[in-house]
Amino acid sequence: MKKGLTKLSEKIGFTETEIKVIIFLLVIFSIGFGYKYFFIDKNKADYKRFDYSKQDSLFYAAIKKDSLDKINKSKLVDYNQEVLDFNKLNVDKQHKIKKIELNSANSKALKSIPGIGRIIAGNIIKYRTDNNGIKKIKELLNIKGIGQIKFTKIKKYLYIEK
Repeated sequence: MKKGLTKLSEKIGFTETEIKVIIFLLVIFSIGFGYKYFFIDKNKADYKRFDYSKQDSLFYAAIKKDSLDKINKSKLVDYNQEVLDFNKLNVDKQHKIKKIELNSANSKALKSIPGIGRIIAGNIIKYRTDNNGIKKIKELLNIKGIGQIKFTKIKKYLYIEK
C-alpha cells in the first residue's frame, strides 16, 4: 500500500497525507450518500395539505365593513404627490429662490446650501475674514473642503454684491 501511494503521489502531485485525506473524505461521502439513499428516503413522511380558505372567509366575514373601510383609507397614499415632492426640479427651484450673498452670509445661511455643512461654512467664514472678503466666487476653490465638483454644485446658490 505504501508503494502504491508513493507512485500515486508522484503522478498526481499530492503528498501521501493529502491522498489519505482525500480517500477518507470520499469514503465518508459515499457512506453518507448510501445512508441517505437507502434509509432516510424510505422513512419520509407524507405531509398533508390543508385548505384554510373556509377559515379565512369566516374571519373576514366577522370584521365589520366600516372597520375595513378605515383600514383601506389609512393605507391610501397619493403617490403622484410624493413623486413630485422628491423631484429634483422642485428641489432646485426651492433653492434657486434663496441666493445667498457670500460676503455677508452667516454660518446658518451657508449651511442651508446643499453640500455645505458646518465645517465648510466655518472654513468659508474664516477665509472671508482673513482675506477681507471674497472678491470672486472662484476664490471658493482656495477653501479647504471645496473642490471643483462641489464648487460647480454650489456656485449657482451664491452671489457677490459689488
